[in-house]
Amino acid sequence: MSDSHNSVKPHAVCVPFSAQGHVSPFMHLVKLLHWKAFTITMVDTESYHARLVRSLGPDFAKGLPGFRIETIPDGLPQSGRDDMNPDVSELCDALRKNCSAPFKELVKRMQSSAAEGEGFGTVRCIIADGLMSFAIEVAEELGIPEAQFWTASACGFMAYLQFDDLIHRGIIPFKDTESITESALDMPIDWIPGMPNMRLRDMPSFIRTTDINETLFDFLRTETQNCLKSPTIIINTFQHLESQVLEAIKANFYPNNIYTIGPLPLLLRHTPENHLTSIRPNLRKEDTECLNWLDKREPGSVLYVNFGSWTVMSENHLKEFAWGLADSKIPFLWTIRSDMVMGESAILPKEFYDEIKERGYITSWCHQEKVLAHPSVGLFLMHCGWNSMTEALCGGVPMICWPFFAEQQTNCRYAYTHWNVAMEVSEDVKRDEVKGLVKEMMEGDKGREAKQKAEEWRKKALEATEIGGSSLNHFNSFIKEALHCQ
Repeated sequence: MSDSHNSVKPHAVCVPFSAQGHVSPFMHLVKLLHWKAFTITMVDTESYHARLVRSLGPDFAKGLPGFRIETIPDGLPQSGRDDMNPDVSELCDALRKNCSAPFKELVKRMQSSAAEGEGFGTVRCIIADGLMSFAIEVAEELGIPEAQFWTASACGFMAYLQFDDLIHRGIIPFKDTESITESALDMPIDWIPGMPNMRLRDMPSFIRTTDINETLFDFLRTETQNCLKSPTIIINTFQHLESQVLEAIKANFYPNNIYTIGPLPLLLRHTPENHLTSIRPNLRKEDTECLNWLDKREPGSVLYVNFGSWTVMSENHLKEFAWGLADSKIPFLWTIRSDMVMGESAILPKEFYDEIKERGYITSWCHQEKVLAHPSVGLFLMHCGWNSMTEALCGGVPMICWPFFAEQQTNCRYAYTHWNVAMEVSEDVKRDEVKGLVKEMMEGDKGREAKQKAEEWRKKALEATEIGGSSLNHFNSFIKEALHCQ
């Protein structure tokens, strides 16, 4: 493909981790870079790209000027590609073992094409997910400027950086699974710089292990440490939200450039409304009728429930949530994925549907940013994934938290002890607790206080992404100082 117009633009290669929660913020970043006159090559793994094509069709990214998608093999078996989510442990192991060599060959091929006057021009920079350090190693080997994009929270990043210290202090691994008790998890962790009032249970879930060589613990430990080798890290957060922990990371672990460029959904409002809209990363078909249903509801009257794209739960927990919502008598919109229940279909009894038919709307997926920005939504019951948390803050929506895995436990702790916008559901959820929390957050004093704080954070997020705000300034500085463009 020859394109003389593209050849004069800086060419960025972007490498997201193969999961929707990581690809989504990368897509936001791609749109921002494209708006800043970059040409973009997005590098997906073959298995993730197959899921995108199955959801969006084979031509979803074709015909877009200055944007293309390339794929590299990840070694995952063909048999699992019909699943919406692969086994996360197998995925992480495959990415770090199988992707480096094909990615290097891809970049070399692009550089050769550029030398011949073809393609998108010389690769000027490689931006890799914080969990895809093989791409950074390739960039360094080929002499290409690079940066790591940490798509999650800064507090989560700092928590992962403590994994080695937890080992050295003899706190982990646990002796056996029977040792992972409530009292053990309540151990105060009071030595993390910039992160006061933490407990062991608030650390990323992978610390609950009896083997430090277990794939997920080892993968997150090593990949986070590898981020520190990069000259530049960008984070999808904003300075005011996580200033204490950001300063502690810089002072204790990473003296190089950290650029906070979030919340990305708000930063995107500076781009044209229809800019690259066809490259939404959603693997699931979105229900648009739910927005019409919300239009008929009173302002702030609806509870929105979504546990993200990865969370799974037992059938019993699904029913406890369901009857807690029903008993609360609060109108709700609930996204229930077909694969959300472990080993079962996510099917609720007819009696439940009869009970909630006048005030409940259940769907399989929706456009979450639009839902959380809708004036009818007054509360969000969620899993504490970082995209969901930042979208809630962008909408000024308080939360009820039920973290599932990874750094969601850390995000949850921050939501209710540092940002004061949330309450937490017990891990072994019960319907009466759900009912009580929903009633309190929708009608009680704690709910009113959380709503006020959420609105304050919404205004601060808007300020950060305005002209002259910290996030927009950081984004522009990242392009100029780290990528040496503009």
